[in-house]
Amino acid sequence: MRDLGTPVLDDHLHLDRDGKGIEAAREFARSGGTHLLVVNKPSWHLGVEAEDGADFRAVFSATLALAADASAELRGRAWPVLGVHPGLVSRLVDDRGFSADEAAKLMKAGLDEAATYAADGEAVALKSGRPHYDVSDDVWAASNEVLRHALELGAETGVAVQLHTEHTDDLTEVAGWAEDAGLPPERVVKHYATGELAGVTGSVMSEKEYLTDAIDAGDPFLMETDFVDDPDNPGMVLGPKTVPRRVAWLREEGFHDAVERAHVTTPERVYGVDTAGTLD
Repeated sequence: MRDLGTPVLDDHLHLDRDGKGIEAAREFARSGGTHLLVVNKPSWHLGVEAEDGADFRAVFSATLALAADASAELRGRAWPVLGVHPGLVSRLVDDRGFSADEAAKLMKAGLDEAATYAADGEAVALKSGRPHYDVSDDVWAASNEVLRHALELGAETGVAVQLHTEHTDDLTEVAGWAEDAGLPPERVVKHYATGELAGVTGSVMSEKEYLTDAIDAGDPFLMETDFVDDPDNPGMVLGPKTVPRRVAWLREEGFHDAVERAHVTTPERVYGVDTAGTLD
């Protein structure tokens, strides 16, 4: 395994036993990666067409098992992130005939199930958000209702919340919702962020231009690939070697403080995890 002289965390990655699976974790580790946040794939991608909240447990259990197996390959460890992908609302409304309110009720029930794992210390964050594409006003309202429920659950269980949202550099309104719920806004993470971001913590896609924008902004940030682990689309979105390679590049460019920020101090601040202390 390559040693980059620092913890190296990919903040948002998926694993699938029908894809690369644990081999992706090995590739990450061989490239110098040490820690992963393994996010459950959308439920329907795993063949789960949920009818009630308990149906999501199969998705969560599979993710916990993958994270445990990934940990065995790392100098550090993997932590699970569990929740309901916001795109489910469209699948329910457009494909299964749910009303927006019915879809929100089911998605909130799924988040309630995820929160039971978080409350037991089995997940460091919940996953939620709202569609990144155009939807009707009632679906948008329902999605925001689900998002706010996730923030409330994060506050209740003491974990962070990762959000999948529209492309934006301003989530101050969501930060206000987090404060209303009792969740510090810095513990809300926008996955697939692209540099500067107001309101919450950005999990920055590990493209060089986005990383330099985040460094110039001077705010806490994380790094991710959003590796999808889809056997039909290998390497989508970014491959599992990307974060370690970008960390090596950042260190070569002299951005040591930024690496410390993204891989040690911000993970501790957001998730309460100790990346340095959990290295072998």
